[in-house]
Amino acid sequence: MDAAVKQKVETWLNGNYDEETKNEIKKLQSSNETELIESFYQNLEFGTGGLRGLMGVGTNRMNKYTVGMATQGFANYLKKTLGNVEIKVAIAHDSRNNSRFFAETTANVFAANGIKVFLFEALRPTPELSFTIRYLKLNGGVVITASHNPKEYNGYKAYWNDGGQLVPPHDKNVIKEVEAIKSVDDVKFTGGESRITIIGKDIDEAYIKMVKSLSVYPDVIQKQHDLKIVYTPIHGTGITLVPKVLKEFGFDNVTIVEEQETPDGNFPTVVYPNPEESETMSIGLKKAAELDADILLGTDPDADRVGIGIKNHKGEWVLMNGNQTAVLAISYMLEARRAKGIAQPNDMVIKTIVTTYMIDAIAEKNSVACYNVLTGFKWIAELIKEKEGKENYIIGGEESFGLMVGDKLRDKDAVSAVAFLCEMAAYEKNKGVSLYNKLIDLYIQYGFFYEELISITKKGMRGQEEIAEMMKAYRDNPPTTINNSPVVELLDYQTQEGRNLKTGETWKIELPKSNVLQFKLEDGSKISARPSGTEPKIKFYFSVHTRLGSKEAFDNALAAQKQKIQDIIVNMKLK
Repeated sequence: MDAAVKQKVETWLNGNYDEETKNEIKKLQSSNETELIESFYQNLEFGTGGLRGLMGVGTNRMNKYTVGMATQGFANYLKKTLGNVEIKVAIAHDSRNNSRFFAETTANVFAANGIKVFLFEALRPTPELSFTIRYLKLNGGVVITASHNPKEYNGYKAYWNDGGQLVPPHDKNVIKEVEAIKSVDDVKFTGGESRITIIGKDIDEAYIKMVKSLSVYPDVIQKQHDLKIVYTPIHGTGITLVPKVLKEFGFDNVTIVEEQETPDGNFPTVVYPNPEESETMSIGLKKAAELDADILLGTDPDADRVGIGIKNHKGEWVLMNGNQTAVLAISYMLEARRAKGIAQPNDMVIKTIVTTYMIDAIAEKNSVACYNVLTGFKWIAELIKEKEGKENYIIGGEESFGLMVGDKLRDKDAVSAVAFLCEMAAYEKNKGVSLYNKLIDLYIQYGFFYEELISITKKGMRGQEEIAEMMKAYRDNPPTTINNSPVVELLDYQTQEGRNLKTGETWKIELPKSNVLQFKLEDGSKISARPSGTEPKIKFYFSVHTRLGSKEAFDNALAAQKQKIQDIIVNMKLK
């Protein structure tokens, strides 16, 4: 164990930390030195979105003290930035172990610093926190969640007064203030309890009313009120609002997946509480098949991501990926608004740079502006704010199962997305069309775009270094061909430069810096490499496309698209 780690351990053993924490450190000293080193070798980084990490003792873990220091830094920044006004924040939390404790710790620290706190009475979806900041006209907020991570994790997401997560300059400035907190003795943990107000049902009602206003075709729902819906909250916060919202929309045939209905931070029925995982949605798929349902929906623990299952053209239950769900939702929004006569000339949609370019094609053919931003809904929120009063945001999405309908909040929202996707299913059913056949129709109309994602995990102290080395190698020696197709463009979002590898022409990428590389191939394929900002992973996004002439050609075209991606993965030595 090196001297720096030893010093940190001694500081915790001799400082103002509770006895339970000190005893746990002593236990690790005697029985698990590797874990002790992992717990202290670095400080849990307060990144541009906040904190996320394993729970436990130490500077590199989520615990009372790391949460307290993060909150003290955020409080200091709010006070420095806003000056002598009454500062107000909201705090919410998900169903994870320790989430309530961390939320109360956060509330106490803010309150002890003279800040008025609105703390939800119990677990609530993350999007409701974003809505609350706007609805109550607050200065910021925090939600305690690790989203879809395994049960050992928790996290802390910081929000600004627009209801979006922190963006420049606030993100970097808050980080500086958090890093300036050098000791737990700098944190005010108690002394302002009277400044904490408990909130709940009144906000729920306002939020549900807002979500109901997003419905485009309530009359169609009346005709299809008995649409067979199966819903799973995957042991998370969705159970608090999704059933109420579906009822408010007018759907009265909703089955909750009983095995996953109860909020539980141990997520007993799944390995990863993530609707992107087929294993996680398997119980719901079984229930949907038993009931011969029309649609299955699942939300992650903090209810900002949504996954859907539908029957394919052969009658088999399949899960849509995030790109397919976004394509269906956005095409429905454009079609429904036009059919209803409420489309506006300044309507716009927003997506991220790693999300399917089929959405760009759909928007272009419908004469609607489509903007691409960096990965993460905070960038969608930032662009909405920038274009407020000039362009009308109607819907946006990202491939990682995130949708945001309307601009009344500024984060991905699986609660409103569930209701909106059910309305979409009702709309197509009313025309005698299944959602899967609708998707095939869209492929014929706009081009057959197909995407896949792989994540490569690199754990431990060496993990981040290995990921950095991979990105450096791609930058220093970019491939000239991938899968026998020449690489024609290299987009480096870190240097903010695009380059045509054939002509040498370069151009500036007008987006904030981000550690993302994209390779565009001559055959139209696109590969994106992006290290995760919250996990020890590097993600590779693959996009291929072709023309689809008929429904009969779909199966062969799909098999060819899948094989092409597998060939790219092998060629890039990622398998």
